[in-house]
Amino acid sequence: MEPSLFQSLTIIIGIAALFSYINHKFLKLPMTIGLMILSLVFAGIMILIGKLDKEVMMDTCEVVTTIDFRMLLMDVMLSFLLFAGALHVNAKSLKKERASVMAFATLGVLISTFIIGFASQWILGMMGFEVPLTYCLLFGALISPTDPIAVLAILKSAKAPKSLETKIAGESLFNDGIGVVVFLSILMVHEHGFANFEIGETLKLLGEEALGGIAFGAVLGYIGYLILKSIEDAPRIEVLITIAIASGGYGIASALHFSGPLAMVVAGLIIGNKLIAMKDASKSSDQVSEFWEMLDEILNALLFVLVGLEIIALPDNTSYIIAGLILIPTVLIARFISVAIPVSAMKSKGAKKSSTIVMLTWGGLRGGISIALALSLPPSEFRDLIILVTYAVVVFSILFQGLTIGSLVKKLNLKEPS
Repeated sequence: MEPSLFQSLTIIIGIAALFSYINHKFLKLPMTIGLMILSLVFAGIMILIGKLDKEVMMDTCEVVTTIDFRMLLMDVMLSFLLFAGALHVNAKSLKKERASVMAFATLGVLISTFIIGFASQWILGMMGFEVPLTYCLLFGALISPTDPIAVLAILKSAKAPKSLETKIAGESLFNDGIGVVVFLSILMVHEHGFANFEIGETLKLLGEEALGGIAFGAVLGYIGYLILKSIEDAPRIEVLITIAIASGGYGIASALHFSGPLAMVVAGLIIGNKLIAMKDASKSSDQVSEFWEMLDEILNALLFVLVGLEIIALPDNTSYIIAGLILIPTVLIARFISVAIPVSAMKSKGAKKSSTIVMLTWGGLRGGISIALALSLPPSEFRDLIILVTYAVVVFSILFQGLTIGSLVKKLNLKEPS
């Protein structure tokens, strides 16, 4: 009998709790990386068992596929994860880096999207996959934005200079919303063709989604702060109100065709930094902050276990796997170019520029959002190929890049400017 959604979630939560315990007691890795490694190992074992007993494999696949990963992340978890992440970002530090953050989140995403799009079409064509350019550009759009969930979780243990950490974290929070707009714009071209493509419609979409999301988030955040300020003696109600802001605000933004991710980032930044200012006057702000830190860790645990287990439901195709491995350096080169152009325009010494470019390139992690967007691709004979290639890039990004960020910081001898 096919498991219900509740039963599948119960199993995933149990696995996440068990793996969290194992990682804490034995592996002692950053939680997201440890959970993903354990999930991948578990998935690999289940695949091997499945080759001997197909019934076991089918049951395992049903547990994974019963949960709509795209829906769960994009429609349920993302609002809470982005709000929680933004809640703990220092707005003053972000303001100092605003020029570079916006350059990476806009110009950087566009440059990377087109480099990856054209390069992947050529590479896949050499391998015998005649993938349409628009489909390759969709891959470029979904893999170009760095994932705020992966970045914020791993940066906590990397001990990078605060200015660089702010650049990477700030970019990852904002380029998610921009990346979705670029993805939707290319999707319009793919579905209607270049002949029916109108730049005016694209700019309108950009304005509605991005600018509308930022403006809505600012209003929502300030109203939320005023409400929280009026009930400083009721921390439980404050927590409930912030939950309502994160869930209801995201839903309203989506209904108004504004960018829900950008709205949550801006609202979280405003409320988080206003709460910091309230700390001396009220202990309740600490309880709100602690609640969101705990919720952030729990949701991250579930997300990265799901990312690891998704391998069970992926197509078993050696050519697709090889394509994924080949495109990993392509994505990294595109990332390097897309950050090198904005950084080169900044006023800083040559050595500092080169170190910043290297760190921004290696620190640009991809995560669950890229997988969710890949799963939302329109039907095509190449859909499974792009999903598996996306998965390969995400796994490499989180495991290899995530595990070595701290070592890279030490090797480059990066320090805060005196």
